[in-house]
Amino acid sequence: MKKFNYIAAATLKQAESLLSKVSKARKGKSVKIIAGGTDLLGVLKDNIHPESPDTIIDLKSIQGLNYIQDDRKSLRIGALTTLQEIAANKTIQENFNLLALAARSVASPQIRNMGTIGGNICQEPRCWYYRAPDNLFYCLRKGGTKCSAVLGENRYHSIFGGIRAGSPSCTDTCPGHVKISTYMSEMRAGKIRKAANTILSNNPMPALTGRICPHYCESACNRRNFDESVSVRSVERFLGDYILDHAAGLMKAPEKKSAKKVAIVGSGPAGLSAAYYLRIQGYNVTVFDKMPEAGGMLTYCIPGYRLSNDVVRKQIKAYEKMGIQFILNTNIGEKGKTLRDLRKKFNSVFLATGTWQQKDLKLDKSDLLTSGMDFLTRIEQYKKQSPGNKVLVIGGGNVAVDVAISALRIGAKEVTMVCLEDRESMPAFPEEIRQAVQEGVKIMNSLGPFKILECKGQLTGMEFTRCTQVFDEHGCFHPCFDLSKKEIVQADRIIVAIGQSAELAYAGKLIKTDRGLITVHPETGATNISGVFAGGDVTSGPSSVITAVASGRKAAISIDAFLSGDKNKESSIEKQARKHEFLDTHIHSYDRSERVEALCVQSSCKGLDAEDHSTLHKQAVESEIQRCLNCGCVAVNASDLAPALIALDAIIITTKKAVNAEDFFSIEKILDSDEIVTEIKIPVQKQKGVQNYLKFRIRNAIDFPIVSLASVLNSNKGQFANTKIVLGAVAPVPLRMHAVEKYLNGKEATEAVAEEAGEIAVRNVKPLSKNRYKIQIMKALIKKTVLEINE
Repeated sequence: MKKFNYIAAATLKQAESLLSKVSKARKGKSVKIIAGGTDLLGVLKDNIHPESPDTIIDLKSIQGLNYIQDDRKSLRIGALTTLQEIAANKTIQENFNLLALAARSVASPQIRNMGTIGGNICQEPRCWYYRAPDNLFYCLRKGGTKCSAVLGENRYHSIFGGIRAGSPSCTDTCPGHVKISTYMSEMRAGKIRKAANTILSNNPMPALTGRICPHYCESACNRRNFDESVSVRSVERFLGDYILDHAAGLMKAPEKKSAKKVAIVGSGPAGLSAAYYLRIQGYNVTVFDKMPEAGGMLTYCIPGYRLSNDVVRKQIKAYEKMGIQFILNTNIGEKGKTLRDLRKKFNSVFLATGTWQQKDLKLDKSDLLTSGMDFLTRIEQYKKQSPGNKVLVIGGGNVAVDVAISALRIGAKEVTMVCLEDRESMPAFPEEIRQAVQEGVKIMNSLGPFKILECKGQLTGMEFTRCTQVFDEHGCFHPCFDLSKKEIVQADRIIVAIGQSAELAYAGKLIKTDRGLITVHPETGATNISGVFAGGDVTSGPSSVITAVASGRKAAISIDAFLSGDKNKESSIEKQARKHEFLDTHIHSYDRSERVEALCVQSSCKGLDAEDHSTLHKQAVESEIQRCLNCGCVAVNASDLAPALIALDAIIITTKKAVNAEDFFSIEKILDSDEIVTEIKIPVQKQKGVQNYLKFRIRNAIDFPIVSLASVLNSNKGQFANTKIVLGAVAPVPLRMHAVEKYLNGKEATEAVAEEAGEIAVRNVKPLSKNRYKIQIMKALIKKTVLEINE
């Protein structure tokens, strides 16, 4: 066990104060409170968390937290009351026997003599992956990105799906933090409009990203550990097309409108993203762009075989119908249209001007070379004239790949790409490199331009020298060359695509810049000028579309906070209480050959005017979304007292609030970091019904439940009335059987009724690979409970 500071708190206020100080200070420090210690000491000894607490605050030294009081209206139990005291208390045995039975079922006498009711209901999950010594499995509950039990050993885990205990790997890896598994779950449930709204909450252009996003999410998909990643791009593209087809209902003008105005400079992905999120907040948004058409690089630099301009135009039209105004062919920085002018006319300004300026080679006769950005933006013109027989593309990034493939498709007989990096280090996305090779592009790695070759003003090729290093030991760009090793590549056109930089002439000396990019606050996107924000490539350098989208969304939140005067606006939204929603966590089998065939639908004619891939048909999408594991935590709530307290309508009292037991176990992050449970209050039962606690386990002592059932059975003239049945250890939270209770109401306790109640209880089960047996145990306990009222 690692060393920690031990503090015996004298009062609750002292304990609260210590918790609050540490939670505010943070900086790698953490604190835990100890009650009975039967849970925490094991946690510390096995070192199951990434970090051990620096401080332990002992509550046992606080007087007045160990009591059992009956005031005739309710039973009040102090949080430090031991389980043995609860089990042995005569008042509890006579009037709340369910609680006494549950307490008596816990572990062993030694544990019950130490364990407290407060500690029992706040204990950490008992999943063996969660509890593995030395944090062997960094699971969702502890900040990881997967639940190992879903595809692993899950015999004692949930049969009702999981809960969203953390960010799954797909969402965590996505720069936009799109709730991928959530919208796929909604699509599986047939709620496609809800799924559309879910994806729009983080990504306002899924039809576009579904076509061109590198989809880092797929490389992190937990399904890979079983067979293959889910094709997120295919599903996203289908959903994005659905959104554009139903944009009138899904991308509507806001009902509540603000008089405040926001100017956005640049209509690329960052600018469009900010425009969308500001517009749905009610602001009047005007987007300025220097080009004749909106869309930025989406329109002008991404080849049509990847993203059709028709799709971009359809997306822009949806934004326009929301009330976003586009002013095109406008250069910010000209007289009357300066940044200072914009700031005077608008309440806030967002700069998203991208990186349009092509970086040049510092070689003699470089004027003979073609700019990669110019080649892509003027591709229609290059279609009418030959791009050259032998085209040489300098660069190893995505733009270089787009240039190379485009040159081949418009008539070049031979295209060669040359870059400084080796194949594994090329900055282009791997799938784009694979496509280039498949289409016939020759890639030469680890070579640097040395000399431009020409004859009478006509290009003949380029001489290269061997590149031995691209970056230094600090990760800074610092290429080194072996001049003794040279190679000549013949070409009649050389296109340079070695990166882009930002054009910042419009910023003048007003905006602070660093190394050719606008300097912003990393969290808010604010520049050095009040009310002026910036985002996208102009602040980061060239990146992916989804990264720019995320940057625009973050800036929109900051601008909204700035204009509303509420700096904590985002955090207050995030803090809204949410109940745990059961996920349909599952493993779906499928026909791999059919899936491969469905995902490989391609255009028969490869050119620049039509996209290479088509949107999947509905049936293929429905099959693919079934493959999503909907990663959630499937550990069960192992507390014996939790289902009993819910069945008894208990109230949990803390230093900050009072909450009913069902909500206490169902609401995410119900306790603040500086909040302490102080008392459990159980109202006097209105009817003298039959109370019982059944616990199925392998051993009669020590073991946690495999399935448990807490019940309060009331009857009226031999028929059930106001019955309460709560199951434990079958779901991530104690599960009240509302459907069973409703069915039993007004019925007599017969064999047929008991069996039907069991069938109703298991109607929505989603067993994992190794815990289907729990279904029969559930049904047996339900039947036994129902028939018990006759005894």
